[in-house]
Amino acid sequence: MKIFNKISYISEFKKDLKKLGKRFKTLEDDLNIFIKSQLKIYHKLEIDNRGIFRINDLDIKYPEIYKAKKFTCRSLKGKGVYSGIRIIYAYFKNEEKIELIEIYYKQDKENEDRERIFKYYKRG
Repeated sequence: MKIFNKISYISEFKKDLKKLGKRFKTLEDDLNIFIKSQLKIYHKLEIDNRGIFRINDLDIKYPEIYKAKKFTCRSLKGKGVYSGIRIIYAYFKNEEKIELIEIYYKQDKENEDRERIFKYYKRG
């Protein structure tokens, strides 16, 4: 059973994932679990576990841009959902589509790359 019509990745996300995947060997599998569980719970079942937040101050009306702060990475033992991995993604509600924009480790950088977001999505 499909959860979303389409899940895609921008090219920079693939580079982020490959780079982080060298440090955190379970990351790709963990990402698939995150999509099948957390994104389904939040967007389809409309249950807010306080782990996914809409980034409201971007002035982008569509698609909605989100930051996931609760992400379990099994390579970071003992941290659970507070692994420090962050995922930025766009949710196209009308098309039932998720587009992954950025994945980063909070100890490497503090916040999302807003220039990257604006490169792909229009303000206003």
